[in-house]
Amino acid sequence: MRTEMWWLTLAALTVEACVGYPQALYRSIRHPVVWMGRAIDMLERRWNKPEFSDVARRWLGVSTVTIVAGGAALVGYVVQSAASHVQFGAVIIVLVATTGLAQRSLYTHVRDVLQPLANGDLMNARAALAKIVGRDTATLNESGVAGAALESLAESFNDGIVAPAFWLFIGGLPGLFAYKALNTADSAIGHLESRWRMFGWAAARADDLANLIPARLAGVLLVSTVRRGFSVMWRDAPKHASPNAGWPEAAMAAALRIQLGGPAVYDGVLHQRPVFGDGRAPVTADLARGLNLYVFACGLLWALALIVPWMLFGMNQQ
Repeated sequence: MRTEMWWLTLAALTVEACVGYPQALYRSIRHPVVWMGRAIDMLERRWNKPEFSDVARRWLGVSTVTIVAGGAALVGYVVQSAASHVQFGAVIIVLVATTGLAQRSLYTHVRDVLQPLANGDLMNARAALAKIVGRDTATLNESGVAGAALESLAESFNDGIVAPAFWLFIGGLPGLFAYKALNTADSAIGHLESRWRMFGWAAARADDLANLIPARLAGVLLVSTVRRGFSVMWRDAPKHASPNAGWPEAAMAAALRIQLGGPAVYDGVLHQRPVFGDGRAPVTADLARGLNLYVFACGLLWALALIVPWMLFGMNQQ
């Protein structure tokens, strides 16, 4: 099955880049990640209560992650097993797998920030940015908008593309769905604030583990597109509070020769964040360059999905 997932992963990447997730389908049944988010929210409201002890809340958080990720993996297993016994089952697996990838939607969301920013429409650029970042955007200038969009593009390159493709190849649909559940859980409850610190501990740690290899791969792909910045990425990535998020963000800064990171406001509170890269502050043109770099990095991922499995499995069969 591993050799079969080789080309199924490549096919899923190709189809998703061309088609994305149809809006009509989203309006009718929503996206699978939305279902996962609702399940996590329901369990969080039921189990993450202040009257419970810290130990109880941590174990209930572990149970939440186990239920959601295990349930998602089970759904993936059932779909993959059923599809493998019907005609055109591979097509079904590829189409279902595209729901876990986000190449097209990420490009679209960042382009929606770039277009008004390039036209001098800072207000609409901020509004588009607010859809993809968690920070406050109302007071950001041109450089702030461009930088925030580039940071989101870099981090989402891993979370929405490289890591899902990695786990699809490793574990098929069960691996892909389990990863998306873990990543969704981390986004929903894996926070340091007192409300979630105990309950979201398992979600944060599981997501860290799931992204350990993909995040570094994402960083390497980004700097490989311009064949520079490896040393800066290696130096700056560990500055991030997350063991993984710093790799693609530092890689983006290094590849574009700009600075990313620095102070940012979340819910009215100023957070001092590390700075990545040695260059100047980003401008609109850098966001355009970053979007092009992202497209080339996706192309490198496709090439990797084609070449590496052939080297691992094809040569062994000769």
